[in-house]
Amino acid sequence: MKKIGILFGQENSFPLAFVERVNSKKVSGIEAEFVKINQVIGGEPTKYSVILDRLSQDVPFYRGYLKNAAISGTAVINNPFWWSADEKFFNIALAAKLKVPVPKTVLLPSNQHPHNTIEMSFRNLDYPLDWECIFNYVTFPAYIKPFTGGGWKHVYKLNNPDEFFQAYNETGQLVMMLQEAIEFEEYFKCYCIGQKDVRILRQDPNSPSHEMYIKNPLPVEAKLLKKIEKYVITLNKALGYDFNAVEFAIRNGIPYAISLCNPAPDIDINSEGEENFDWVVEALANVAIEMAKKQKMGAINLTWGKFILNAVSKSAPKVK
Repeated sequence: MKKIGILFGQENSFPLAFVERVNSKKVSGIEAEFVKINQVIGGEPTKYSVILDRLSQDVPFYRGYLKNAAISGTAVINNPFWWSADEKFFNIALAAKLKVPVPKTVLLPSNQHPHNTIEMSFRNLDYPLDWECIFNYVTFPAYIKPFTGGGWKHVYKLNNPDEFFQAYNETGQLVMMLQEAIEFEEYFKCYCIGQKDVRILRQDPNSPSHEMYIKNPLPVEAKLLKKIEKYVITLNKALGYDFNAVEFAIRNGIPYAISLCNPAPDIDINSEGEENFDWVVEALANVAIEMAKKQKMGAINLTWGKFILNAVSKSAPKVK
C-alpha cells in the first residue's frame, strides 16, 4: 500500500478535505492520512510514498525530516531542498531573465550587523551605498520588504527617502529589498498545481482576507488571462514547484509578477471560498495520486525546476 501523507499545523479545513478527497477516489493500492512522526533516523525511509508539506517553512525540524525522507525515496510536495534555497529576490532575478515583467527591485544589506559579525566583516561592502542612484532607479512610491519569507511581515509602503530611512532603521538584522510600487488597476492571485493546472482569481489585496476575492467581477480580456497563465506556468516550471501561488498587479495592461513564491499558500475554505477551495483540493489530490503511482523506493522522486536542470546539464562533465 502506498501512503500519501500531509504535514500541517494550525489549519483545519484543508488537511481533512485533502485526505478525504484522495481516499474517496478509491485508487487501488493508494491511501492518504495525516503524517505521524515518532523517530527520525538518518538514511532510513518513511512509510510515505508522497508527503504534501504545509508547515516545514516554519518548523526547521520538519524540514530536516522531509529532506531525510526525500533522499530515501519519498516524493515531497514541494521539493524541500529547493524550497530551502529559494527566496524572493532570486525569484525577481529569475523572472527578469525569463522575460516576465517584475517591479524594479534592489537588494539591501541588513540595517544592523548580524550576530557574530563586526564592522570588518563588511569590508567588501562599498559603504555608504549610493542611495540617490538606488532611489532614482526604483522611484517612489515603493515597498521595503524582507528578501525572504512571507505573510506581509515587516512590509512598509514608502513615499519618499525620509520614510524609507525611518522604516529601514526598524528592520534590524533582516536583509531587505526595496521594490517599486506598482499602482495597479487590477490584481490577480493564481494557483498553479502540477506546473500545468492554473486557477486565476481576481483580488482586492487591500481588503480583509475573507473579503479579498471580488464577487461578480467584470469580464477580463481573454488575451490578458492567457498571458498571465503563460507567465504562471513559465515561472513554476523554472522554479520546479508542484504547488505554488503567484500574484500579479496589472498596470497599463501589463501583468507584473509581485509575489512569485508562495509554496504553502492559504487555502482555508473561509478565506478562499468553497469553489476555489474545492478546485485546489481536487487538483492537489490528483497530483499527489499521480506522484504516488510513479514513486519508486530508493530513487530520488523530487521535482526539480528547469533552472536547476539546465544548469546541471550544462555544467556536468561529459562521461566517456
